[in-house]
Amino acid sequence: MPDPTPPPAALREGGAADAAAVAGLYTAGRRSAYAALLPAELLDADAAEQELLWALRLDADYGTPADTPVLLLAEDPDGTAVGFAYLVPDGGAVRLEQLHVRPDRAGRGIGTLLLRAALDRFPRAPVRLDVLAANRRAVAFYERHGARRLGRGTAHFPDGSRLPEYRYGWR
Repeated sequence: MPDPTPPPAALREGGAADAAAVAGLYTAGRRSAYAALLPAELLDADAAEQELLWALRLDADYGTPADTPVLLLAEDPDGTAVGFAYLVPDGGAVRLEQLHVRPDRAGRGIGTLLLRAALDRFPRAPVRLDVLAANRRAVAFYERHGARRLGRGTAHFPDGSRLPEYRYGWR
């Protein structure tokens, strides 16, 4: 009988050719994490634009390598994308703008693999992120991995929704 546990994911740096895969992971991750927090219509409307938005982000010319965002992509051995982290340089610091794992693969170490790679990618820079306060799973994940709560804020959504968020950071 075959082992039902998928093999560990491999990491690589992604680019514009990965926009569709990243958009799918982003959409699935948000639908899973935010289902009870945001209206379904907002999540569905957002999903319709994501491939174009990611294609624009990943194909843009940001100038110097020091100013260029980094996409880290986690893939199964067959090349199927199962998670990603998107890091944006921000004036000497780095924002971990996105970290998503395919919902059916959550809890299997892919998020940890991506987070460690993201932190290792910028070993001297402070790394910051914002997390919806009600996203308890994400809050627990980042705290378990050494993030310190630095403050509070408010996330604003296109439909006018506003939700409290926490600011976290390393270094």
